[in-house]
Amino acid sequence: MSSTYQTGFGNEFATEAVPGALPVGRNSPQRVAHGLYAEQLSGTAFTAPRGSNRRSWLYRIRPAVTHGEFSAYAQPHLHGDFAHGAVSPNQLRWDPLPLPPTPTDFIDGLYTMGGNGSPDAHHGVGIHLYAANADMQGRYFYNADGELLIVPQLGRLRLLTELGVIEIEPQQIAVIPRGVRFRVELPDGQARGYVCENFGALLKLPDLGPIGSNGLANPRDFETPQAAFENIEGAFELIAKFGGQLWRADIDHSPLDVVAWHGNYAPYRYDLRRFNTIGSISHDHPDPSIFLVLHSPSDTAGTSNMDFAIFPPRWLVAQDTFRPPWFHRNIASEFMGLIHGAYDAKAEGFVPGGASLHNCMSGHGPDAATFDKASAADLSKPDVIKDTMAFMFETRGVIRPTAQAMEAAHRQRGYQQCWKGLKANFTG
Repeated sequence: MSSTYQTGFGNEFATEAVPGALPVGRNSPQRVAHGLYAEQLSGTAFTAPRGSNRRSWLYRIRPAVTHGEFSAYAQPHLHGDFAHGAVSPNQLRWDPLPLPPTPTDFIDGLYTMGGNGSPDAHHGVGIHLYAANADMQGRYFYNADGELLIVPQLGRLRLLTELGVIEIEPQQIAVIPRGVRFRVELPDGQARGYVCENFGALLKLPDLGPIGSNGLANPRDFETPQAAFENIEGAFELIAKFGGQLWRADIDHSPLDVVAWHGNYAPYRYDLRRFNTIGSISHDHPDPSIFLVLHSPSDTAGTSNMDFAIFPPRWLVAQDTFRPPWFHRNIASEFMGLIHGAYDAKAEGFVPGGASLHNCMSGHGPDAATFDKASAADLSKPDVIKDTMAFMFETRGVIRPTAQAMEAAHRQRGYQQCWKGLKANFTG
């Protein structure tokens, strides 16, 4: 099962792995070519406006209904209840999630850090890490609760989906829509990274406003796979995430048997290194929304359910300005990760594979060493930030960390000490 790509964000695509498999002029003919079944996969309401309607027609060997009865599946590190328990306002930070000592695939390697909202209410997010060292063998997965934004940090992923194959490496991302079935292979033998499970409106490109028609992430840089399929039978397992829990069912064939499809509801990938970074060339420091790649809108205009922003290599040239991210408190809550290199607002402690959580109105910003260095910098010269890639999942709701994240051995319990050296310099 192999695949190539089609480009463009949210485009209507038509692709077939066997010539003549796509019907011409109709979606569900009485008899589909090659003895296939027609099946519609809808990611939005049927009556959503045409510009925001997402659906695809799949022409497959067997319909998706052909599997056994589901029963509960226990994965002790994957959680979906973000409604209970106290949340402290403390700033939190973690070292990388350790790689597993025994064979562990992508599904069993998921580790929930926190979240908010719920799939029932169709708003909020679940935030997870993953650490795996084995391919998904004889098992397939789909998430009925939300779409998955996958951010690798270590090792490549090969995502074999119903609609084709997506291969990603660190500094690339993939989005798997709600309901799409897939399995994960690890070309490098092990992998680690981050997952944002979006319960709200589908991720989309932000409007550019006064930036104009160009900048940030360009639609043509998003890639969707062409049709590819598996036609195999055997004793397999289908894992579903539904209602915040995992379920399993026996299935006697690969569900990745879509021979052709057309529509605009499909998985896609994006290379973060293609992001066109915007910044100040005079003075002062723009808000981090200039680094926005994708966002999930909410029912409040101008306020996202979830933002995905990145902090890539860039030049800092602003004059008479504190150039790193300044000290700030936000109405939003921020979960940050580091994919590659070093982050310019932290001198040490925030390493690739690590994470931090700064919840609503909890103060944060550069550590003492970074503040001292930036305060004495020669602003007549540009500061070229290179060899880095950090990101942020930002949400309008408080991110409730899980008990396992709070109790984890890799949590940095002395994180607040990085600001201890910030002393009073008042001379008035």
